[in-house]
Amino acid sequence: MALKKRARRKPVGELAHKESLPKITLDQALDFTIAGKKAEGLRERTLKDYVKMWGYFTDWLAINYPEIEHADELTPNTFRNYVNYMKYDAKRYDGHVYINADEQRVGLKDTTINIRLRTYRSMLNFLVKEGLLEVNPMDNVKLLRTDIDLTNSFTDEDVKALLAQPNQRDFVGFRDFVAINVLLDTGLRMNELINLKVGDIDFTTRFITLPGEKNKNRKPRLVPFSSYVSKLLLQLATENREHFKSDRLFLSCYGEPLGWNQLNKRLKYYAEKAGIDGKKVTAHVYRHTWAKSMILNGCDAFTLQKMGGWADIRTMRRYIQMDTTEMRQSHDDYSPMIKFANKR
Repeated sequence: MALKKRARRKPVGELAHKESLPKITLDQALDFTIAGKKAEGLRERTLKDYVKMWGYFTDWLAINYPEIEHADELTPNTFRNYVNYMKYDAKRYDGHVYINADEQRVGLKDTTINIRLRTYRSMLNFLVKEGLLEVNPMDNVKLLRTDIDLTNSFTDEDVKALLAQPNQRDFVGFRDFVAINVLLDTGLRMNELINLKVGDIDFTTRFITLPGEKNKNRKPRLVPFSSYVSKLLLQLATENREHFKSDRLFLSCYGEPLGWNQLNKRLKYYAEKAGIDGKKVTAHVYRHTWAKSMILNGCDAFTLQKMGGWADIRTMRRYIQMDTTEMRQSHDDYSPMIKFANKR
């Protein structure tokens, strides 16, 4: 277990440094962070998330702590009260254009709360590093403990039912069928899939090349795919060329780039048609299913880590939760007592 580093004690001469720090407003705190993170090369989507998450927090502050105007006035207690608000009082989809928040359950999910807390911690850490804040008020604010979801992948029966849903006779249905097959065959992330271009695919060696700018961790990687999926991708690329000029593989019926929300809605639609209940259906669940199936079929963990693009093998371990049936089968196959019992 890694040892926690001791905080550096400030010399007495530095104690007056706090008085010389600039007094920045909450809006300026966001502006400084966005400008700095943009210079560091963060993706546009991540920057938009920073703006959105900070907006949720400052809107709550305006109602509950109207006296707080500057970033150095934030305290650990402020954030703990905000956590309690998110967990027990916040309305889901509050302010959404199409969803009635009054009909939704009160209280955000623990994972949603933790995403916001990580965002605020990152922003405030940046301000401390830049000399705009003396300390990060979130240093002692812990994330919520979350349960591990053991139903985060599809069963073989679920996969068979899902593959039977798209109507392959029309363009959208065939496109979705190909997307589902690619997700299950390669474990691509949603963003990697929808931005896939014909030039990224080598049909001879059957490898997809994902350059660093397309990956979550900005590291280039090669992803193998099967001969069956190769045929489907060739068919989709051929059909696209007949109707559109774009070199992207996954397009709308009007030839526009397929959006993240569009495809997720289609995946949810097929899951409902297949009668799959009690599971969150997103492209990420397909990635979980791919990782778990690869391990069960004999793929070693380090090869899987390289194909999936995980920087830390501990992250990958969360993707391959086993259910009781699989644990029972593995135990029956590999228990050391079997050989001793057989000798008797």
